[in-house]
Formats: sequence, C-alpha cells, structure tokens
Amino acid sequence: MVVLCVDEKSQIQALDRTAPTLPLRPGLAERRTHDYVRHGITSLFAALEVATGKVTGRCFDRHRHTEFLAFLKLVARTYPRRDLHVVLDNYGTHKHPAVRDWLTKHPRIRLHFTPTSASWMNQVETFFGLLTRQAIRRGSHRSVPDLIAAIHRYIDAWNTDCQPFSWVKDTDDIMIKATRNRTSGTGH
Repeated sequence: MVVLCVDEKSQIQALDRTAPTLPLRPGLAERRTHDYVRHGITSLFAALEVATGKVTGRCFDRHRHTEFLAFLKLVARTYPRRDLHVVLDNYGTHKHPAVRDWLTKHPRIRLHFTPTSASWMNQVETFFGLLTRQAIRRGSHRSVPDLIAAIHRYIDAWNTDCQPFSWVKDTDDIMIKATRNRTSGTGH
C-alpha cells in the first residue's frame, strides 16, 4: 500500500524580470526589479509519497478533470500493482463523473478527501510552498517551457535526497483541529 498526497498548483506564471537579478553580497541583500513580462502559465499536478517524500509531477496547460485524470493515470503507471490511497481536497475536478468512472474500473486506487478548509492536512501543499520559494518566485522564466523545465529540475533534485515530512503536533491536536465544527464566518 502506498499513501500519496495529491493536488494541483494552478496558474503558475512564467515571469521574466526586465533586468537581471543582482546577487547577494556581503552587506547587501539580493536585489531584483519589481517589473516583469508575463509569458504564460502552467499548472503542476503533483503526488507526494508520504512514506518517502518522493514527488511525481507533471505540468499541463490547464487544470480540468481531463488533466487530473491523465495525471491519475500517470500515478497509476508509476506505482503498478500497488494499492494506492490518494489524499486530496474536495476540488470539483477530483469528483468529476469521468474520474469516478475510471476509479470504478481501477479499485486499487482509493481517494480520501480532506475536510473543507483543511488544505494544511495535504502534505503536497508543503512541497508546493518549498517549490514556490526556492524555484519559482526568485526565478526569471522567459517562456512556459523554461518554467516547466525549472519545475522539473526542482522535482528531480528534490527526489535525489527526499525525506518524508513529519508532523510537529501530536495526533490528538491534529484530530481536534481536523474534526472541529466551524461556525460560518467566525473562523472558530
């Protein structure tokens, strides 16, 4: 059995800075211009293996149910003949009839949905945060293919020395937060 956290990071922009970034120097922070040119977007679908931290990822032009289903098929090929438990949010594409029909034909793959407003429970979100801070936000990408290449280089580098994420709170605290009822509009 393999447990995977799956989600999509949609509309990642290929931004090209209008001037080169000036590197960090003693006494000076890294500097970059505030303006940029937009060259398009991509959406990353990723699956993080909870036990190892290994990431499987693929970029698509869009993030509809057809792309999600194509990604699920990639994940199924990546883990052949294994029972897969997939943790993901309640996004509509994850519950589309075409996805449900495919899952019916592939019973070794089971989806487990996180509670509403509990994206923090999906560990691939932590990976997305690292990817954004370390590879996307500070980069300058002259095209969508350049951005996609940077994303895949980051995933490849990540996988060479990946580690599983570990919770810093104990199980009881996590379960209280995950199962408490929220009153609309109060945040409690």
